[in-house]
Amino acid sequence: MKCQWDLGCNKNHHKEWISTKNLKKDRERKNKKTEINNSRTRTEKVKAQAEYIGVNKQVKKSISADKQKYVEELVTTAEKAEREGNIEKLCDTMKKLAGKYSKPERPVKDKEGRPITEIQQQRKR
Repeated sequence: MKCQWDLGCNKNHHKEWISTKNLKKDRERKNKKTEINNSRTRTEKVKAQAEYIGVNKQVKKSISADKQKYVEELVTTAEKAEREGNIEKLCDTMKKLAGKYSKPERPVKDKEGRPITEIQQQRKR
């Protein structure tokens, strides 16, 4: 309990490019998969698999479209940063495009020295 108070609960993070609509679709796909695993008869299993296949194709297609859109946005921001001469922003976006991007996350502490876990409070600090 003390560690939860100090560090906060572990939050599930998803890829930046996946929209909330597609996260809901992904949850639906996972539910269909559990239906397959929990089905008792072969006919139930075949029916559940047919539903899962359709949902799975939709989810994969929409997530790949989201990723394509995300990459195109990164390219436009990189071009804009190049035109403006903003080298730092250009390098950051190029690292994101290359897939080797991770900004260092150091724990932010309040005035008493306790770590702040919530992002909004960290930005205020």
